[in-house]
This record gives sequence, C-alpha cells and structure tokens, in this order.
Amino acid sequence: MRSTPGVRGQSGAAVRRWVDIVGFWCALGYGALAFLARQPGEPELSLFFLLVLWTGLPVFGLYLYISRSGEQFPLGRIFFWATVFRVCGLVGGPFFEDDFYRYLWDGYRFATIGTPYGLAPEAFFVDSGVPAVFHGILDRINNPELPTIYAPTTQFVFLFGYWLYPGSVTALQSILIVVDLATVALLLRLAPVGNVMLYAWCPLVIKEIAFTAHPDGVGVCLLLAAIVLARNHRWRSTAVCLGLAMGAKVFALVLVPLILLRARIRYWVLSAAMVLALYAPFVLSGGTDMESLGVFAREWEFNSALFGLLTTALGAFESKLILGLAFAAFWIFYAARYRRNRADTIPRGDWLYGALLVVSPVINPWYLLWLLPFAAIFPSAWAWTASLAVLISYATGLNLNEYAMQPYQQVVWARPLEFALILLALGYDLFRHRRSSNIL
Repeated sequence: MRSTPGVRGQSGAAVRRWVDIVGFWCALGYGALAFLARQPGEPELSLFFLLVLWTGLPVFGLYLYISRSGEQFPLGRIFFWATVFRVCGLVGGPFFEDDFYRYLWDGYRFATIGTPYGLAPEAFFVDSGVPAVFHGILDRINNPELPTIYAPTTQFVFLFGYWLYPGSVTALQSILIVVDLATVALLLRLAPVGNVMLYAWCPLVIKEIAFTAHPDGVGVCLLLAAIVLARNHRWRSTAVCLGLAMGAKVFALVLVPLILLRARIRYWVLSAAMVLALYAPFVLSGGTDMESLGVFAREWEFNSALFGLLTTALGAFESKLILGLAFAAFWIFYAARYRRNRADTIPRGDWLYGALLVVSPVINPWYLLWLLPFAAIFPSAWAWTASLAVLISYATGLNLNEYAMQPYQQVVWARPLEFALILLALGYDLFRHRRSSNIL
C-alpha cells in the first residue's frame, strides 16, 4: 500500500522533528562535557561515561527509527548538528589527554628552525631562548626524553596552527574540525546519509578530534579523498593523496596497495615519491619520526587485546611476531579476494583496521578514527559498539586519581568489559548474517 503525499509529508516532518530533538539532546550532553572540560582538573570519569551514553545511545536509536520508517535522513539538519557538537568541543578543549602539548611544541620548533625533529624536548628545559609561553608547554610534554613521533604531514598541520596562533590548542582544534567536516562530506560520496550520521554524530569522533585535537583525522580524510578520486579514475590525484596519507601516519599503508591495485605502476611510483618528498627535507636536516616510532613499537603496551593475552604465555617479541604474521596472512587473504572481485571499489577498512587493532600492543581510542569511516560505508553492530566501548580504556590510574596505580595502568574491569561488549556485538552481527543467509 502506497503512502499518500500528505501522509508522507507528515512522516517526513516527524523525522525532521526527531532529528532536531536528538540533536538538541546530544548538544546538551556535549555542552555539559565542554563545561566540565573547562573546570580545573579532569572531569569525573563516571560523568564522562554517563555523557558518552547520553550522546551515543540516542543516535543509534534515531538511526534505527528513521531506517525502519523508510523516510530520508535530512542531510542539512544532520550536518548542522554535527557542526554544533564540534563547536562544543572547540569551546571545551582537551581532557584526559596531554598529547596536544607536543603538537604545539612541534609547531613552534618547525616554525623557528625549519624542522620539529632531531632534539628531544628535554634538551630545551633550561634554554632561556624559548619564549615563556612555550616553556609552559614544554613542561607538560609527556615522554620529553624522546623526539617527536608525529609524521611530516601532521607536522605541517601543527605548523599551520602555529601560524594561526602560536601556542594555541584552539587553533589546532579549529583546523582539525574543518578537516573532520571535510571527512563527513567525503563520506557522503561513499555512503548513505543515515550511515554518515553515525560517524558525524559519533561521541568518539567528537571527543578525539573536536575536544582533544588528535591529528589522525588528517590521514583519514586524505585516505577517503583518495578512494573518492580512485573511483573516478583520477589516479594522479589519488597517488598524491595516498602519499600524503602515508606521510600522516603509518596506518595508511594498510589500504594504500588495495586502493592502487588497479592503477598503473607509474602511480605507485608517484605515491612513493610523494612520501620521499615529504621526508627528504627532514632527513637532510638530521632527523625524522622513525627513532621514536621504533621505541614505541618495541616498548609500548596499552589496552591490547590478543597481544595482552598472548604475553601471559610468551615473551613480547614472540607475541608480536606471531600476531604480525597472522595479520599479514589475513591481509594477503583479503587482498586476493578483493582483487578477484572486480565490483569492489572500496576496500573493507573496517575489517582490516579492526584486525590490525586486535593484534596491536596498543589500542588508543583515537586509533578507531581510521576504522569508523568504513563502518559508515559498511555498517555493523560490532564497529559502532567498539566506538563507545573503547572509551572505557580511559579508566586508568591517572584519570581515576588512584595513586596506588601506575598513571596508565587500567583498572582490572576495564579491558574485560570493553572487549566483552565488542564480542557480544560481533556475535549479534554473525547471528544476523547467518539468519539472513538462511532466509535467502
């Protein structure tokens, strides 16, 4: 039975009304989070978790309601509220993180001597030539004994932030919010509006980019731009974007060969040349991010999944070797399947980044920024559950003010709860897939 135009119009008005209601509800949550972030000290972890549920669960409900109604998602309203949420982050500023001090310091070093690499921040602790504002920043940098770990593309973002306003995290937040909104616009070329809403209104995305100014969104945006360009066979621009994405973070390497799979060899060369062009000036200046990246790969562990389990029986090196080989085997298996299926134009970044994180010794919440755009293209319960569950990893000694614990030591219940929620959602996805296959 067809709906009459009047009934459909009334239904469309109801959808728009519910989008505004949920948008306003979430804006209240982000406004409260911004208020807490502006107060001395860090927000109470229990309040943070409450506000994550406040801003996350209604979005899932709205998505299901509109999807089942058969109505269109109102793009203008969705984009408007997505912008409002990010402005709340801009007003609030960073919390539970101090990485932004390194970004500001790198921008200063890049602007004043032409490179952020080489010397570690601790070399400047007693340097009287450092401006007072940057001495204050310098004193708050974590791991000051290590040179910067951030790659060249992100360093140009930090430099741009310095040019806008030296020492201002707000300038960096503004740049990264604009980049993130560009990511939303690119996703609209690749996925339905409703699916894009899941990303645009995602609490993790808003917290990690708009509030905390993590620069991973730069690499993600470049990766999506490359996919859009590749679908239009604009291979030269694709190769440049992929080179810049690899120059933002090594994570991009997971998808670069798949995106270039159907391109001619000269575009592979162009992409590699772009990476070399980014790194060459810094290599000639005496340093890159590779030194600290090596230390990170050898020594860091936080919120790991399979790595944490495997190291209860094996050493760290053996565990990394086994899990690295397992990921490589999975990647090769998927790449062979992707190559055979000529209809596939977008690689399953949700599967590949999900597998990478499962075997990784470190799963920081902002690492999911690489996965979630693909979860908008290929929606699943497990990926969007993970977008909320991974925030449980903030339950550390530092954020709980538990002085008997190490600063980045997680409470005993954090990891089991986090991964149990994701596994339950994965089980639901598998059950739903099997059920739909049986019906067909």
